[in-house]
Amino acid sequence: MTTSPVPVNLADKLSRFSDLWSQKKVADLNDYEVKLAKMKGEFVWHSHEDTDELFLVISGRLTLQLRDGDVVLGPGELYVVPRGVEHCPVADEETAVLLLEPAGTLNTGDAGGPRSKAPEAL
Repeated sequence: MTTSPVPVNLADKLSRFSDLWSQKKVADLNDYEVKLAKMKGEFVWHSHEDTDELFLVISGRLTLQLRDGDVVLGPGELYVVPRGVEHCPVADEETAVLLLEPAGTLNTGDAGGPRSKAPEAL
C-alpha cells in the first residue's frame, strides 16, 4: 500500500504552537532536520563546532549577533552561520524561523545550560 505525498504547510505548523525558543521538527532530509521555531528576545551566545546552521526567516525580523558584526534578516531572507562561528540570535518582535541542521544538533551548541532542548516532533 502506498501513501499519497503530503506537503508540509509551514503556516499551519506555526499555528500549532506558541512557545518561544522551542524547536519543532517538521521534516527530515537525509541526516538533517527541518525545524520551525518562534523567537522573541535574546537567546544565548553559542557555536556549533561540527556544523553550519541555516536560519530562514518566515515572519518578523531576526538579528544574528556575530563577533564580527550583526546580520539582520527579514521575511524570505536566510543566512548560514558557518561551523565554529559564535552567534546569538535576537528578535525584538516575535519571529518565525525555519532551521536546517544535522539531526541531533543541540540548540545551544557548546553553551549548554537550561535553554538546551531537543526538538519536538510537530
